[in-house]
Amino acid sequence: MKPAIADGHVVTIHYRLTLDDGSIADDSFGGDPLVYLQGAQNIVPGLERQLKGRQVGETLEVTVPAAEGYGEYDPAAEQTVPKTAFPPNVDLQVGMSFQTKGRNGQPMPVWIRSLKDDQVIVTANHPMAGQQLNFKIEVVDVRRATNDEKKHGHVHGPGGHHH
Repeated sequence: MKPAIADGHVVTIHYRLTLDDGSIADDSFGGDPLVYLQGAQNIVPGLERQLKGRQVGETLEVTVPAAEGYGEYDPAAEQTVPKTAFPPNVDLQVGMSFQTKGRNGQPMPVWIRSLKDDQVIVTANHPMAGQQLNFKIEVVDVRRATNDEKKHGHVHGPGGHHH
C-alpha cells in the first residue's frame, strides 16, 4: 500500500486551478501531472497543508485563501519605471515577467501591471496575488523521497528536476 501524503514524500497529482470568476488558470488533466516534494515549499502553502494525509486515488476540491496562496496584493510592491529602462527590442505587454535584483542583490521576478505612455508600472506581486485559488485535485502517486531529493528540496527523475 502506498503511504499517505506526508513531509518528505514525492507526490504526483493532477489538478485544475480555477479563479473566483470561473476562469481556468492552469490544468494538468489530459497532460503531464505535477510531481512535487511535500514539505519543501514546492507548491503554495495552503494546498500543501490540505493535501497532507491524503491517499492515492483520492479526488478532492480545495479552496486556498489568498494569504495561503500567492499572498495578499501589496500596493507598495508596485513601482513606476520609464520604458527606457527595458531593452529597446522587447515588445512590452501587460503580464510579462522580468527578472530584476532585490535589495540584497537576490534575483526577484516582477510583472508588468500596466503601460502608460513612456511609463511602465511593474509589480513584485505574483499575478494571482490577492485571489482565492480553487483546486480540483486527483492524487495519482505517493512515494518516499530519496535522500538526495530531500537534501536538494525537489524531486529528481521523471516529472522532476534533472541534474
